[in-house]
Amino acid sequence: MSNSATHPTPEVQVPAPESQILSAELTNTFAYTRSLGPVLSQFALALRDGRILGSRGSDGRVTTPPAEFDPTTGVLTTELVEVAPVGTVQSWSWQPEPLDGQALDRPFAFALIKLDGSDTSMLHVVDADGPSAMSVGARVHAVWHAVRTGVITDIAHFSLGETPAAAPDPTGDMTVDGDGGVVITTPITTSIMHSAAESESWYLEGLKEGKLIGGRVQTGEVYFPPRYVSPADGSPTVERVEVSDTGTITTFCIVNVPFLGQQIKPPYVAAYVLLDGADIPFLHLILDTPAEDVRMGMRVKAVWRPESEWDFTMRNISHFAPTGEPDAEFSAYRDHL
Repeated sequence: MSNSATHPTPEVQVPAPESQILSAELTNTFAYTRSLGPVLSQFALALRDGRILGSRGSDGRVTTPPAEFDPTTGVLTTELVEVAPVGTVQSWSWQPEPLDGQALDRPFAFALIKLDGSDTSMLHVVDADGPSAMSVGARVHAVWHAVRTGVITDIAHFSLGETPAAAPDPTGDMTVDGDGGVVITTPITTSIMHSAAESESWYLEGLKEGKLIGGRVQTGEVYFPPRYVSPADGSPTVERVEVSDTGTITTFCIVNVPFLGQQIKPPYVAAYVLLDGADIPFLHLILDTPAEDVRMGMRVKAVWRPESEWDFTMRNISHFAPTGEPDAEFSAYRDHL
């Protein structure tokens, strides 16, 4: 007799959610900007000129792309050498369905290519008429973009054959810092499909309706935004609770430093606001008052955007502004810092 017959799998009845479970694609994007330093900057400048550089180590081996530090001794690389734009495929893998952002919009091969004059291989893509055209040992040559900005994709791809393609005169802009280093910006993006928990769906539906919905956990505390379970002891959220859009500043920070993508001119205040009816503060902007006048205990009220702009997002609240009420006593929020 099977084990499943003597020990049946227990079944738990899970009630259907009371609210519609909301889902949405979430995309996070930022631009990573850095200087390439003294060695890789030379590699980038050569790419813009239609040339490929490697580095010669203390053991005489040439590494391509160049290593910033000698692989044997660890000292800063000082000798750069030009290698050929022609090389030999060492290994490869076929990509039958290109993804957005990849080098080619048609099937291609990823390949490790050992360029003539180099002792190491470089990863790039090979434009070939199907996987049957690819092989270890195949000879390939670089094909260059006309717009070149000092990045590895200045090489559009490699093609089969011994004869190198002449690089067209370069176009495109490069940024160089005060030390002569090439500065590049790499956009980084991640997209996920997020399905909200039931308590999170309460919160999002409430925002769409101009309400602030928190959740009461089994031990009695009200969290805003609501949690699926209490972070303190794991007890579940058992009840939705509408909290006020007025509250008290517990702690705050005056932002004085400008940064890329900043939508508000410094100085301004980001503060933790303990909403009336909630037991934990949340972070939002404090505006409509000089930054130097913001203080702990200040009473504030949400400033909502026009109703026509409301969606399932906290951006429905533009910011919080002082109410003019007397400050709250420290004892009213000291346990919520």
